[in-house]
Amino acid sequence: MDAHIKKVYVPMTETGFYILLCLRTPNHGYGIVQKVKELTDNEVILGPGTMYGTLGKMEKDGLIEFVREEEKRKIYQITNLGKEVLEQELRRINRLYRNAQEVAQ
Repeated sequence: MDAHIKKVYVPMTETGFYILLCLRTPNHGYGIVQKVKELTDNEVILGPGTMYGTLGKMEKDGLIEFVREEEKRKIYQITNLGKEVLEQELRRINRLYRNAQEVAQ
């Protein structure tokens, strides 16, 4: 993984994390917002500015790619690089959780 990508995306913002998580299946911005609400019981609500700004940046950096347009909505999906970044973040979160459990005992 490129040092720039690692520096910018690890650790990830909650927005970035949920976008990559949701784009393992092709989806559009509004669909991602709805999925994140569902996954988090409305605790995380992605605003349009943050959402579309992050989508644009991730597309430019090669973490996601434009697939097609449906009813004037851009459909994106995660790339191999995006999967690599997401997997690294999941390992980091798991390590944090394990460490917290060890300390709590």
